[in-house]
Amino acid sequence: MSAGRRSFLRTGAAAVAALGIPPLRHARAAERNQAAFQAKSAAEALQRIGATAASPSKEIVLKLPDVAENGGQVPIEITSRIANTEAIHIVADKNPFPLVASFDLPSGVEPYVVTRIKLADTSPVRVLVKADGKYYSAAREVRVTIGACGG
Repeated sequence: MSAGRRSFLRTGAAAVAALGIPPLRHARAAERNQAAFQAKSAAEALQRIGATAASPSKEIVLKLPDVAENGGQVPIEITSRIANTEAIHIVADKNPFPLVASFDLPSGVEPYVVTRIKLADTSPVRVLVKADGKYYSAAREVRVTIGACGG
């Protein structure tokens, strides 16, 4: 790294600290729940994350394509409007390993996730939101025209 760049970064960090601007906070991948990620069915995955009694919620905004031309890269955008959202999980029912992703959301972080997932086949995609120790869900069916996960 050049001396000029180091100086710029040091000066910028000092300015941010002097102005009292809090550091950026963001969602992070959840500590891996190995048992849940190894589940072979959606029901088993839900049980292993503790979300078997999830209540349907219209406060979860889920953006997915109705048809995915390539199951290898399906875009998904999730926004939770549920207060005190702690975690977001993505489950694709027909995948060989249905739990696709888990995100822990530290306090004060906007409950918003954008990523791409793999889908083995046409399947419901469920999003589970944990808030105040309770689980809420939303789901959409995605039709896959070219599979990605094999199996």
